[in-house]
Amino acid sequence: MDSQAFVAQLAQFSSVEQLGALGDKLDTLAVAQASSNQLGTAALVGKEVLFRADRVRLDPGAPARFEVTLPADAGEAVAILADASGRVVRTLPLGAREAGTFPVSWDGRDASGEPLPAGDYLLTVSATRADGTELDAATSLRGTVTGVTFENQAPELLVGGRHVKLSDVLQLAAPAA
Repeated sequence: MDSQAFVAQLAQFSSVEQLGALGDKLDTLAVAQASSNQLGTAALVGKEVLFRADRVRLDPGAPARFEVTLPADAGEAVAILADASGRVVRTLPLGAREAGTFPVSWDGRDASGEPLPAGDYLLTVSATRADGTELDAATSLRGTVTGVTFENQAPELLVGGRHVKLSDVLQLAAPAA
């Protein structure tokens, strides 16, 4: 092997060694970033959040509250509540509504006025424009963050006994006084 080839090979070995060291530094940086993200998420404890939800929890003696967001004015909107098996237990006529977000309260009773057992109920909203065109309505819940879990790869907020992904959070605010 001539000296020129030998020097070229040494340069290649040096580059490979530097790439390995760079990879180790990037791994260390990723761990530090994950720790920083966890600490930042923990700072959300005590804050009020509005988050996407397709289920509402009915607690004994208290109405279930949720929010509906309409992307455009609706000529008619109806909230549909179903039990765990998918059986519709109640429909709540919401009437004509302007675009935006508005609160809804459900008394926890079925269509015949009988109280339903506590638990989670599936929540959907059917909304149409005045001309009959369907709208894509969204439902959300509001609650206070009581904790953060790091069980999975991504942290999740604990709100009212449920796990909420950060990607489902729509709004964050200081708790109401």
